[in-house]
Amino acid sequence: MDGRAKIIRTMFLKWPLKKVVLLLVPAIAAVLSTGCHDNKSNLLRIGLASEPKTLNVWLASDASSRAVLRLIYHPLYVRDPKTLDFVPWLAESRPLYDPAGKTYTIGLRQARWSDGHPLTSADVAFTVKLIKEFKTPGWSRWKYVSKVETPDQRTVVFHLKKNFATFLSRTLQIVILPAHKWRAVARAARRTQKPLATLMRYKNENPLSSGPFVMKQWRKGAYIHLAPNPYFFGRHKIIAGHRMGPLIKGVLFKFYGTTDVAMLALRKGELDMYWQHIQPGYMDILENTPHVKIINSPKSALYFMGFNTRRPPFDDVALRRAVEVLVDKHFIVERLLQGQGSEMWSIIPEGNRRWYNPHLPRPGEGLNREQRIRKAYQILSAAGYRWQKPPLDADGKIIARPGDLLTPGGDPLKPFTILTPPADYDPARAISGTMIQEWLREIGMPAKARPMEFGALIQQVKVRRNFDAFILGYGRLPLDPDYMRSLFHSRNDRPRGWNMSGYHNPEFDRLATAAQREMNPRKRRKLVFAMQSIIAADVPYLPLYLPTLNQAVRTDRFSGWVSMLDGIGNRWSFCLLREVEGAP
Repeated sequence: MDGRAKIIRTMFLKWPLKKVVLLLVPAIAAVLSTGCHDNKSNLLRIGLASEPKTLNVWLASDASSRAVLRLIYHPLYVRDPKTLDFVPWLAESRPLYDPAGKTYTIGLRQARWSDGHPLTSADVAFTVKLIKEFKTPGWSRWKYVSKVETPDQRTVVFHLKKNFATFLSRTLQIVILPAHKWRAVARAARRTQKPLATLMRYKNENPLSSGPFVMKQWRKGAYIHLAPNPYFFGRHKIIAGHRMGPLIKGVLFKFYGTTDVAMLALRKGELDMYWQHIQPGYMDILENTPHVKIINSPKSALYFMGFNTRRPPFDDVALRRAVEVLVDKHFIVERLLQGQGSEMWSIIPEGNRRWYNPHLPRPGEGLNREQRIRKAYQILSAAGYRWQKPPLDADGKIIARPGDLLTPGGDPLKPFTILTPPADYDPARAISGTMIQEWLREIGMPAKARPMEFGALIQQVKVRRNFDAFILGYGRLPLDPDYMRSLFHSRNDRPRGWNMSGYHNPEFDRLATAAQREMNPRKRRKLVFAMQSIIAADVPYLPLYLPTLNQAVRTDRFSGWVSMLDGIGNRWSFCLLREVEGAP
């Protein structure tokens, strides 16, 4: 018996049990912790704000679940990180479109699932049929597909009921599922009273992968370990000018309940990247931490003020245009976002270069407070509004406390409320509401900002449609501009419909319908530009600001992050990252 064994034997035989436990538990924990660290210290360590709720692709709506699934399930096409054009991914080339037959023909790469089973056209057809049969949420566009044919294992033919431009850019963005695994899941769901609910409840804890990584271990409450997928189709191939990996030994997702803890882990070198937007308050300390780099990326997002155009006072476009001039977007960006963002002038963000209209007017840009009040005064006066006490005196000087604003009919403008999320949900939107309230009062508008619990706010705006104005945002917009049709087409003005402002414009409806069906990209671009011009003129939504996406990484262990629209957490990054030579 060696010395250590004798000591342990003496402890158990002679020491009180409580003392033994107090000494051994920390020692055992240290051994387990060290073992875990030693086994996984060469992995890319990613911090997530929370543990994924599910790896069932049909139910995964939280950011953490999507982050993990992005490395496992893959689509036919992805976006080029620079041009945002479509790059064949599981597909081997761009689709062949036959306008006469209304068909898209797509050839597939030679690929395999992580169990070695071939990925074929049968998997694509199965995925589409599953969506259409179970009517999975969020994929209603597949209703325009009449049938899917598989002439051979590497060819898929989609037959459309009618031509529509979003088939490639929106509909085909589904990830492909392994038919040989999910077929049994679907069969079991069909036998239940609620097939869709059963399908979405399926615990997909060990998913087969077509991507660069495969599930190795999920230790609940602690981490998810992904290992390289030996069957990844892209390994060593040149795609869009990049030689694909993966070049790292794996990925370790760790879960953090608070941003403070995650920031400390990043500074100490326990994390290589935190998959979350870094708030301005953390920027200074991170920028002064050795081996930590902040990567700034544009976002495809929209933060805006919406108006209820169904009823007074915002059924009057003149009032909406006056509000637009009074709102100081530059102040919001510089003071509330601390310079970490940009002013928005279109419903389509500027980073979406293909569809953004750069020729839109920018009312109020560069004006100071006095100039804004004068401009709004001109707009309202021309529309027939008056004041009990005008905001300008006889000499044209600004009056600090104007009287109530009177409508063209002579009645005092009734008080209205600007609904915002609470400050603990989004301080920028909440404080923006308060600032806008004060700016509007400067010209006699009886505005009041009111924070409301987010779920209740959505119910009030989207379901009950009982509101005056609101401030909301879409944090991740599709790159295809068809969402404009969803937001403003008159037929979507219904309870739970996307047209929350109740906007009706026959010319916009005509352009939106034409743009959805226009197959010529250049002609469609002209239609989308015209749609943006109409919305900019009518102001059912007032675009406010676009935050910069700030993400923090360590530079001492891995390099090769690819920044593109919506950040570095993309498929390109994880296929191109490599270990830094001499990394600790």
